Amino acid sequence: MYAHELRNSYIKFFVDRGHREIPSSSIIPENDSSVLFTTAGMHPLVPYLLGEKHPLGKKLVDFQKCLRTDDIDEVSDASHLTFFQMLGNWSLGDYFKRESITMSHEFLTDVLKIPQEKIFVTVFAGDDSVPRDDESAEIWRGLGYRDDQIFYFGKKENWWGPAGLTGPCGPDTEIFYDTGKDKCSDGCSPACNCGKYVEIWNNVFMEYTKNSDGSFSKMPIKNVDTGLGLERVLSVINGAPSVFDTDLFAPIIEKIEALTGVKYAEDTLTQYRIVADHVRAATFVLGDDKGVAPANVDQGYIVRRLIRRAYRFLVQMNAPPQTMSKVAEVIIDNYCDVYPELARNREFVVKQLNREEEIFSRTLEQGLKIATKYMENIGEDKLLNAEIAFKLYDTFGFPLELTQELAEEKGIKVDIAGFRALFAAHQEKSRAGAAQKFKGGLADSSEETTKLHTATHLLNAALRKVLGDSVSQRGSNITPERLRFDFSFDRKVTPEELREVENIVNLAINAGIDVVREEMSVERAKASGAVGVFTDKYDEIVKVYTVEGYSAEICGGPHVSNTAELGAFKIQKEESSSAGVRRIKAVLK
Repeated sequence: MYAHELRNSYIKFFVDRGHREIPSSSIIPENDSSVLFTTAGMHPLVPYLLGEKHPLGKKLVDFQKCLRTDDIDEVSDASHLTFFQMLGNWSLGDYFKRESITMSHEFLTDVLKIPQEKIFVTVFAGDDSVPRDDESAEIWRGLGYRDDQIFYFGKKENWWGPAGLTGPCGPDTEIFYDTGKDKCSDGCSPACNCGKYVEIWNNVFMEYTKNSDGSFSKMPIKNVDTGLGLERVLSVINGAPSVFDTDLFAPIIEKIEALTGVKYAEDTLTQYRIVADHVRAATFVLGDDKGVAPANVDQGYIVRRLIRRAYRFLVQMNAPPQTMSKVAEVIIDNYCDVYPELARNREFVVKQLNREEEIFSRTLEQGLKIATKYMENIGEDKLLNAEIAFKLYDTFGFPLELTQELAEEKGIKVDIAGFRALFAAHQEKSRAGAAQKFKGGLADSSEETTKLHTATHLLNAALRKVLGDSVSQRGSNITPERLRFDFSFDRKVTPEELREVENIVNLAINAGIDVVREEMSVERAKASGAVGVFTDKYDEIVKVYTVEGYSAEICGGPHVSNTAELGAFKIQKEESSSAGVRRIKAVLK
């Protein structure tokens, strides 16, 4: 089965069962300070999972662009990716566990023809605060699953949420495919990382609310949120040894082979898979309609890291200059029928990849000189310490293997154990930071963030009025303390222009204008002059928030009812974010 067949089969299966298809949202979250990228299909739907009415109803289905970097160092194994596509179906207060589990079972066994004996599931084991999810287990048994195919685990494995400190949450049931590998031990289970069991689907049942005192109470309206990894399922149903051995990656790998002259084989798997994954991920971020250029902070830093890591491995393969951009063009050609924004932003993708490659090639040269200097001044023990090895990795992008090769040429050993300890600490710190960022406000609709969210609309409109309609939003980040707004513009904004922008926003605030929400088709929104990233599915119903005389913008919320609630708007700083993109930081007082 090809990727487009799997994608279409999934959408049709759920549409036939009363779901409405919604388009993939941007990979750059809108006005969300909690995550750098859309990491799951549920992120764009958070307001609706929290109780807001969705324009298309209670049963939805889609495929969503996602990016996760917490497991970036796992990439090159059989199943981990940074960029991936998540198939998802939702019930917003409609069906619940029985219908959700039954539909998942039917899709896997009837449509995809996966043998039932190859499917294993996990359910929530319960704890002192929430009872065991026997209901889900019994539903699985009723579908013919044996007790030895059902596993119970705690909150670490089988619980979702809440997105913030409080809010909707609940148990989940995860579905795994048995690859046929031998068990790693007598206690081998889907909780192992040995590769025998591969997670392919997760059904989350949001039936609880976590309260401020840490207790849990039942929700009056229950939601279902599911996610099925397209790449993983594709490899499973085709019997492929990895996600890289599918039609999603075949043209990418063929292009790398043609450009480098190096064959995709057992001894080059790591290089090929990392390059293919990272260039694909970077292409989707750069090629998004809200795409960001490589930079030293936030999303731009992640893009830079992906590009530079791919480039390091291409150097090892003696790839010619501009290999990455040529590979990216193949990705664009092969994915643009599903994601048309890639074709729209082709020039930006190619330009940024070539620019970053040129910059990093100079950085590597500098790093090589510094590495040589370190090694020439090594002590009598002929040991390059872990701190230096890690600095070469973290600052100059030297993989440990490259440092070892350079050291070996000079008869020097590297403190590998020390390097790995530093690397593990760095990885743990990154994951903790990501977890804290996620915890901070994915579903944050506090009074402060709601005000600032509305203020970004007024800021966007004011910038377009002062600087011209060519200005477009390139990203935003909102915390309870301030807003940060990125927009396309090729020069520094003058102090006079900033004062004019600030005055326009404050005029709108002082006028006390109602913020009007309307639901309409994309075509009508376009015709009305609303600002937004328009999808290619023109039958979709969208929400347009209007501040009469100032702003009309497609958005999912949250917003104040009247501009008078905002207080006073003050721009604190204007600076460069990346090439062709400026950044404004502002507060409300």
